[in-house]
Amino acid sequence: MIKLDRPVIVEGKYDVIKLSNILDTLIIKTDGFGIFKDKEKQALLRRLAGERGIIVMTDSDSAGFLIRKFINSSLPTEKITHVYIPDLYGKEKRKREFSKEGKLGVEGTPEEIILEALRKAGVTAAKTNHEPRRLITNIDLYEHGLTGKENSARKRKALLRALALPERMSTASLIKILNAFVTYEEFEEKIKELGI
Repeated sequence: MIKLDRPVIVEGKYDVIKLSNILDTLIIKTDGFGIFKDKEKQALLRRLAGERGIIVMTDSDSAGFLIRKFINSSLPTEKITHVYIPDLYGKEKRKREFSKEGKLGVEGTPEEIILEALRKAGVTAAKTNHEPRRLITNIDLYEHGLTGKENSARKRKALLRALALPERMSTASLIKILNAFVTYEEFEEKIKELGI
């Protein structure tokens, strides 16, 4: 696994699954064209870009370039690194038919080609000169009543609002987002502040 210091933005859940086996970083899906209307996700991308910069890796078809263009016009371009997947023709294993343009997307692209595309874009592994920090885990969320308990949903929403993060996300995404934006100590402090 390659550890990156910036999150990677992709189109869909199968792209997330593919890259999760290759990259150790936060991976966020646009839900295809859903990004055009999702103001919360747009705000999240702006925040990520502002704090760390982002990597955009969409498919090499016209839809992928349209999503890439939208992101590029919505965020400071100096905070975006574009990684381009070459045109590879074929059909993803999970699909019955070829895509409209007959090209493989991120999910169907072999790992070595993805790694080469990252290298060509100047993306390198993150340097870690400091001690590994304590990460927020599922157990932490459970112990604070943010999952698996009465009123968990209400408590999660309160925490996310207080941190100016999108309210709708899975527990796995929530943990990744929290670890991207706050330290464990900041998380504990915010929990105390909110009385959760």
